[in-house]
Amino acid sequence: METKITVIVDNKENLDLKGEWGLSIFIEYETKKLLLDAGQTNLFLENMKGLGIDVKDIDFAVLSHAHYDHANGMPAFLDNNEKAKLYVRAFEGKGCYKRPKFFYKYIGNPRKLEKKYADRIEHVSGDYKLYEGAYLIPHKTPDLSEIGRREKMYQKTKKGFVVDDFSHEQSLVLDTDKGLVILNSCSHGGVANIINEIKTTFPGKKVYGYIGGMHLFNKPEEEIRKLAGKIKETGIEYVCTGHCTKDRAFGILKEELGDMVCQMQVGYKVSF
Repeated sequence: METKITVIVDNKENLDLKGEWGLSIFIEYETKKLLLDAGQTNLFLENMKGLGIDVKDIDFAVLSHAHYDHANGMPAFLDNNEKAKLYVRAFEGKGCYKRPKFFYKYIGNPRKLEKKYADRIEHVSGDYKLYEGAYLIPHKTPDLSEIGRREKMYQKTKKGFVVDDFSHEQSLVLDTDKGLVILNSCSHGGVANIINEIKTTFPGKKVYGYIGGMHLFNKPEEEIRKLAGKIKETGIEYVCTGHCTKDRAFGILKEELGDMVCQMQVGYKVSF
């Protein structure tokens, strides 16, 4: 059966559809409909209407990681959809923060999300099967806190602030006719790391594509080109990126990866 993916929210607007700093992706897989993230406002609802998608029809909602630009729209989703559960990664932290200079700035989920919608939220751990062919996979790469330290990202715990190890981030993996397709909205744990995590999780399975932001907007050119080389080494055939990749980094990836990489925008559609 054909897998259809539509970008609902991205930084790049398209025609009459507005954009924002955030990401939301609508997926039609097998007989079910999924929403991956909901951006940082209620814009996703407006764009869904413009794209002819009924929010009430969505069967599953998934949060890629616990940051505001992916989670702030979720209360509106849960208010407008009566049947879908929201699947989030269980982690010990009590919230995500950034510390660019001297003070910790909250960048996590809406503060009342967990309490107000407790009956709608599923906290998953380990490798989790949403339904046949659709999986939620956590990070398995060691020492990801080194990335958190570099990005000045933290988790608040009962013992105080600790460097973020991105234990709240998960990949949505779909088993399509072309092979496994990975969706990871910001790839804080590293794109090459994530692809290799999925290859290890599903031995013998072909990993065909990768969809999502790559958090490259603040990375030097040399590092981006090196990452492109690592992506080639994984053997995947398709990459679609946007949001926190941004235009400069995308241009560099395009130079290195050629036609295998495309850029997201609101309304962008791809099928497998």
